[in-house]
Formats: sequence, C-alpha cells, structure tokens
Amino acid sequence: MNLSRPDSMASFWMPFTNNRDFKANPRLLVSAEGMYYKDVDGNSILDGTAGLWCVPCGHAQPKIVAAVREMVGQLDFAPTFQMGHPAAFELADKLMDYTSHRFGHVFYTNSGSEAVDTALKMALAYHRARGEAGRTRLIGRERGYHGVGFGGISVGGIAGNRKPYGVMLPGVDHLPHTHNLEKNAYTRGEPEHGFELADELERIVTLHDASTIAAVIVEPVAGSTGVLVPPKGYLKRLRELCTKHGILLIFDEVITGFGRLATPFAADYFDVEPDLMTTAKGLTNGTIPMGAVFSKQHIHDAFMDAPPGIELFHGYTYSGHPVACAASLATLEVFKEQDILGHAAGMVEYWTDAVHSLKGLPHVIDIRTIGLVAGIELAPIAGKPGARAFAAFKQAFADGVLIRVTGDIIALSPPLVLEKKHVDELFGKLATILKNLD
Repeated sequence: MNLSRPDSMASFWMPFTNNRDFKANPRLLVSAEGMYYKDVDGNSILDGTAGLWCVPCGHAQPKIVAAVREMVGQLDFAPTFQMGHPAAFELADKLMDYTSHRFGHVFYTNSGSEAVDTALKMALAYHRARGEAGRTRLIGRERGYHGVGFGGISVGGIAGNRKPYGVMLPGVDHLPHTHNLEKNAYTRGEPEHGFELADELERIVTLHDASTIAAVIVEPVAGSTGVLVPPKGYLKRLRELCTKHGILLIFDEVITGFGRLATPFAADYFDVEPDLMTTAKGLTNGTIPMGAVFSKQHIHDAFMDAPPGIELFHGYTYSGHPVACAASLATLEVFKEQDILGHAAGMVEYWTDAVHSLKGLPHVIDIRTIGLVAGIELAPIAGKPGARAFAAFKQAFADGVLIRVTGDIIALSPPLVLEKKHVDELFGKLATILKNLD
C-alpha cells in the first residue's frame, strides 16, 4: 500500500468535505492500531471519534484482521439471491443472541444509509401485506440524520443534506427536535425538559389520520447533528403513541449500536422496544462495509403469509458479503472475549467528568454527554457559522487528536477500548485548543 503522499489528489471527489480546503492542506492517514492513527508524516493521532463512529473495538484487532484475511482467501464473494453461504446464517444467529432475542430476523445491507431505506421499505410493504396499503406516510424528526439515500434524507431533518436535491419523497412529516439550550444546557445523561415534545406525534396523527402513517423513525441519540440526547421519558412516550395508533417505530442505531452507550444498543439503555432497528458502523468494527436491519418476528411473518415466491422484492448485490460476515463474527467475539461493554461502562464516569471539565472555557456554551459520547457546543463566529469548530478540528489534528465537528459542535465518540490516559490526553489537548481559539 502507498504510504507516501499521492502525486495528485485532483481525481478523488471527497464526500462531506470542503475539497478545495482539504487539498490545499491535506490530512492523510496511513495506518492505525489500537487508539491511534498515524499520518503520512509519521505523527500519532489519537482517535477521539472511533474513525467515523465505527471502530468500537479499536483499530487492527488481531482476531478481526485474521478473520478477514482467512475469508477473502477462502470465499471472496458469494451471492445471497436464491442461494447463500454458511457465514451469513451463522452471523444472523449470533446477532440474535447479541440482541437478547428481542428481534426475530436480520436483513443485511452494506451501510447505514441502505439500512434506513430498507427499513422504510419494509414498513411500507408490511402494512400493505396486512391489508393497510393506505399507510404510506413516514414521520422523521427535525435535525435527524438517516443517511444519504432519498428515503433517508426525506425523513432526515438536516437542512444542508436536503436543500440541494429538490423535492423529497412525498408524504413525509417531521417531529420537532428536542434540543433546548435554555433549559437543558450542561446535561449529563438525559435532560429533564422536553418529554412533552413526543406528544407532537398526536398533532401529526390528527392532521393526517393514523390510518395513513406507516412508521416513525428516530435516532435514540441524534449523533451527526451534534449529540442530541432525548429528554427523560421521551422515547417511551413515542413507543406508547406508536403502539396506540398502529404505527411502526424504527430506531436508527447506526451510531448508537454496538456499545456506544455502554450497552449493546440504545434500545437497551432506554428500555424501549422498536419494531425495526437499523445498524451499521460498529457491526464490523469498521473493517468492511456492512449494515443490517433487525426486524420483530411479526413483521417478518406478515411477509411469509404471502403466496409462494419472493416475499420481499428488495436486496443488494453485497447483502451478507462473506468477508463482511467474517469481520462481524470476529467483532462479536472480540466484544465477548475482551468484555468491551463492561470496560466501556467502567470508563463512563471518568469520561463524563473529563468532558464537563471544559465548562467555562472560551466559547463553550453547552456540553452534552451520555455513555461514551459527547457534544461540545461552541458559540459561532458572527456571520460565519461552523468556522470556529472547524478551526478547532484543524488545530486538533495538527496537535495529534482526531475530533469530529458538525456546525459549531464538537462531537466525540472514542473507541470503547480507551483508557484513562487516553481521556487525559484528549481533553488536555482539547482544553488548550479551546483556550487559544479565536
């Protein structure tokens, strides 16, 4: 693999990137192990974001690396249309175990975006299979992020992801977001205020009629919009209202799944049962692209009551790719053998205290924490939204720390294998950056 600077960077149109700014001063990573990346100049970069929320077990886990190497040499590809391979079925059983059998089935995708669009299609087709074809409306939430497929950006609520693309899917409405700086600033865990915002679903039901609504989709903790933690009781109330009106509840756990809250999923943390749940990212520890949709038994069974033939006309060439299955099986073994969740739970208090130690530093107007995730909101520069946090991002990389920013919010989500020394390094450097930030 090329570990030197490329001769040219002109051809690669980079995703979610200020391409002109990056290519003028690139940040190039060439290797990773444990909690650290190395850049092209040989500098160590502490990973404060688990890559892109997707490396819970740390980088270059030997068991996962070995599993990928073995499978790519044994079975580099196998289709799962009208045939299969053993690893896909073994992984499905292991994933049911990991979810404590709260779901009955898993459908493989290749990303969180694909998982979301799959879950939305499942919800629509489920109601049709049950004789309620009029249930076609989908309800998302303001400031929600559900990937970049047209289904996901339609139910999503981040303006920049929607505006360039014109008309979205029809029949979509949005709940209000729950972010309230005035009442909930500097919260540890679930904020006190905002429970009543779940009742906005009743207003939407009154407007459209429950018989037209197929599903509500929310992130239990909104990640990409800046770590928005749900108010106490909010998700339980959404569950109650969805059950009352026969609406499916979809949890988008692409970010929160696989230990981010020191529980297997956010559904465990909040003790709320969704009907469908989307996952990706940590499913393979980021090594191979893979996503999945978990389905309750009754949803799957509604399709199996159809006449003989293909029950769901949906899928992807790489659904259940053998190398991805091998990576995921090894990831689940690492979770168990190294007690990743137990270690993460033991780090939460130290992590939380360290994040909130930044309170009072220049420009910091809010800090939000839950599990091993944090949002640090900065006051924006007048007329230049996002510029202050982006400057912090650039300085952090130069100082050997990888953070993530969205707007003027710093989002942190380290690998779950971090130790106290990594927390100290991360927040020691970040404190210095904030003290000197314009």
